[in-house]
Amino acid sequence: MSLQADIIKRLGVKPVIDVDQEIRTRVDFLKKYVLDSHTTGLLIAISGGIDSAVAAGLCKKATDELTAETGRDYMTLGVYQPYSEQSDISDSYAVSEAFGITKTVETNIGEAVDEIAIETEHGLKNIGIHRHISRGGKGNVKARTRMVVQYALAFDLNLLVVGTDHASEAITGFYTKWGDGAVDITPLSSLNKRQVRQLASHLGVPKSILDKAPSAGLWEGQTDEAELGISYDDNSDYLEGKEIGAEAKEKLEKQYLKTEHKRAPIPGI
Repeated sequence: MSLQADIIKRLGVKPVIDVDQEIRTRVDFLKKYVLDSHTTGLLIAISGGIDSAVAAGLCKKATDELTAETGRDYMTLGVYQPYSEQSDISDSYAVSEAFGITKTVETNIGEAVDEIAIETEHGLKNIGIHRHISRGGKGNVKARTRMVVQYALAFDLNLLVVGTDHASEAITGFYTKWGDGAVDITPLSSLNKRQVRQLASHLGVPKSILDKAPSAGLWEGQTDEAELGISYDDNSDYLEGKEIGAEAKEKLEKQYLKTEHKRAPIPGI
């Protein structure tokens, strides 16, 4: 079996999807997990990007159906988590409005992240390294701090934390280990980015989000494609079993192998 075929099998991506069926399957998946876990609903961090918007739409549909079917109140909690000021925070609010998510909270991570960065720099200084925390290191702190807050909220409200990772991120390891990758359930995991977009259009994600360049939002001006040097078109084509350019294929497979530790279970002996 080729590496491409092995990756596709492992990540479970289909070459073509039926959008209605995929939405139904993923909503049912969320509903069953909520019922089996005896929780009261779902928590989704709404970043203003397309992945969290699609996940939010699926979550709200799932909890609305559970409420109607059981007569009990099930909640989708939307969480906004800007670092200090976020220029596109209005997109996060627009997602909640589009899907009728009325229970929302905004938890600013700015002060917490800056304090952790300061303590990290003190630690570096103590071993003779006199410099600021790296941009990538601070970006990971942001992602992990967001999850700390999400789990604190989820614990007190008996909610499940929903992740937004999908196959196009999994193949590149483009998420923060124990940050946005640390969740209870991932309803998008076997979709590539193109397929996530298909669901977004069908669900009614606001146009401003559909048109936005994908970004993890870890620093100003950061975009996924620029950082990785691989387009989401090539990424999605590869995961659908299509041939892509030799350079893009080499980059994608190299990135996959380099980030295996993110997808693997914690090693032990």
